[in-house]
Amino acid sequence: MDDLMELLKTRRTYRRFEQREISQEIIEEILTAARLASSAANRQPLSYIVVKGAEKVAQVFSHTRWAGALPPEQGQPKEGERPVLFIAVVENKDINPDCDTDAGLAIGNMTLAAWNRGVGSCMIGACNKPALAEMFGLTQQQVLHTVVAFGYPSHASNIVDMEDPALFKYYLDENRDYCVPKRKLADVVRYL
Repeated sequence: MDDLMELLKTRRTYRRFEQREISQEIIEEILTAARLASSAANRQPLSYIVVKGAEKVAQVFSHTRWAGALPPEQGQPKEGERPVLFIAVVENKDINPDCDTDAGLAIGNMTLAAWNRGVGSCMIGACNKPALAEMFGLTQQQVLHTVVAFGYPSHASNIVDMEDPALFKYYLDENRDYCVPKRKLADVVRYL
């Protein structure tokens, strides 16, 4: 269990990446982890689109916005820092029209499986979904939920205790590493 808790503590969002390819074996582990996620009534309404190769990744990247809590010059990955892989999470509304929870569970599994192999990730909902849906060839019954960026991180991301609830935004330290304030357990749990 200690290994799992350490994995959960260190699986943070990463927004700058080494330009190193992710093996097909790891990609398949990530996708298998998504497939194994729990699903409401076991309807399994999600499908996935894998985007790899520099040109296709660059096309998807051009439709994404990063790190909304930071100015673009600090949060947007620069050339040489961008992800090397995207996986789009698609909701098939003809199978289940209300599957956001399924998507969250699948994304959680994907990002944990990736991090277990040293691959960082960033969930991106701030993207041009109509343009990406067209690029991906989605039907009217398919809705793009999120694109998840993957790569080997080139920075650290650490949890810090949140001392003031008004100061919830993540920030960069002097090394350009991310500091992510989290509420303390006593601040979010109540026993009856």
